[in-house]
Amino acid sequence: MSAFYEKTTGSWQYVAWCPATRAAVIIDPVLDFDPAAGATWTASADEILHYVKSEELEVEWVLDTHPHADHFSSAAYLKEKLGGVPKQAIGELVMKVQEIWSDFYADDSLKGRGDYWDRLFNAGDTFKVGKCDVEVSLSTGHTLASITYKIGDAVFAHDTFMVPDSGTSRADFPGGSSSELWDSLQAILALPGQTRVFVGHDYGKGGRAEACMATVAEHKASNIHVKDGTTKEEFISVRDARDATLPLPGQMLYALQINIRSGRLPEPDPQGRAVLRVPLNRFDSKIASSFEHSVRERVIG
Repeated sequence: MSAFYEKTTGSWQYVAWCPATRAAVIIDPVLDFDPAAGATWTASADEILHYVKSEELEVEWVLDTHPHADHFSSAAYLKEKLGGVPKQAIGELVMKVQEIWSDFYADDSLKGRGDYWDRLFNAGDTFKVGKCDVEVSLSTGHTLASITYKIGDAVFAHDTFMVPDSGTSRADFPGGSSSELWDSLQAILALPGQTRVFVGHDYGKGGRAEACMATVAEHKASNIHVKDGTTKEEFISVRDARDATLPLPGQMLYALQINIRSGRLPEPDPQGRAVLRVPLNRFDSKIASSFEHSVRERVIG
């Protein structure tokens, strides 16, 4: 297994493979995007392609754990560059996310499109990568469509856990739930202590090196949100209070319309023009509130 870090969004991407056959999966790959310029490029995905070629791996699946809110998925690009051979997959509940976000984007063509993927997984599904079994479990809370992939003693837990000193992921996006996130976290913590939990993001807290993994035992001992002795009520209180202070991710309103299409960019019109939509006045701005507060302080004080 190898991990690839995308610094702009703090995202971890993974390549895992069967040692006996060199059959591989790519998990949560990133398509680079500059929201200020509206520009995409493929440096992160191309790094993965170079690695796959250098290691002589045969990619059978390109997997997303959920429709990401903070970065574009490059799954469709990778499938194309790999000759259309790998299957693209995500959790079946992405269909409900499409329903939610088709309303935000005022575009009904975005919903009911399971055909964007080769397979939609349900909780309890299994599949093979070479001779290795991959188990799929539902891990809702961060989003209502989040799933986890387990390969041997490795769990790809996406945006559920962070590494222990950073706790857990937010649960305030449309369809999210801190209560459901707690249940998902506890299901992972019930695995054997040596199970390796690979996370979706890290930001190098306190200036330390970015990290992508901690064991179940390490989370139970020191995770700041869910270590042993923490109650569900305590977790929900801390998680909800923290989420109430967080602005939307900078790429969110751009990314979701890409990621509910499995990483496909909008089709250009006959003149070759492609555009993204942004929902207007559908979300409160914490940045605006903070700015207004600072202005009042300066005027009154």
